[in-house]
Amino acid sequence: MKKVTLFTDGACSGNPGAGGWGAILRFGVHEKELSGGEKMTTNNRMELTAVISGLEALKEPCEVELYSDSKYIIDAVEKGWAVKWRNNGWIKPDKKPALNPDLWERLLGLLEVHKVAFHWVKGHAGHPENERCDELAVAASRAAKEMKA
Repeated sequence: MKKVTLFTDGACSGNPGAGGWGAILRFGVHEKELSGGEKMTTNNRMELTAVISGLEALKEPCEVELYSDSKYIIDAVEKGWAVKWRNNGWIKPDKKPALNPDLWERLLGLLEVHKVAFHWVKGHAGHPENERCDELAVAASRAAKEMKA
């Protein structure tokens, strides 16, 4: 399996509001930046979309070192919450519906294809790739805000 590094971030202007996501894929000396946005979304949806988009860009199963500042994603995966939500029909232990089941379903499917190790990084703390992903996400959020409905 190829070893790839993925850095991700999401941003939202208002929550909900216009949002964007950014991702950097690195394989050896090769690097690819990805980004996108939506006119009306949430920060957590953009964080999830960044991870999903990065993993979906891979053309074959890979070992991925994933760096994110989203405790929402990292905890939900590493502590098994997302799998439990899915197994319970997207209902959390408090009987409330789990948010973003469409994106969690896609991410869980990708985690069956790729071997992913999650690493939390503190956001807005000078981590170069996290800062770049934030720039991509904020730019995409601004562009989404300008989109016509």
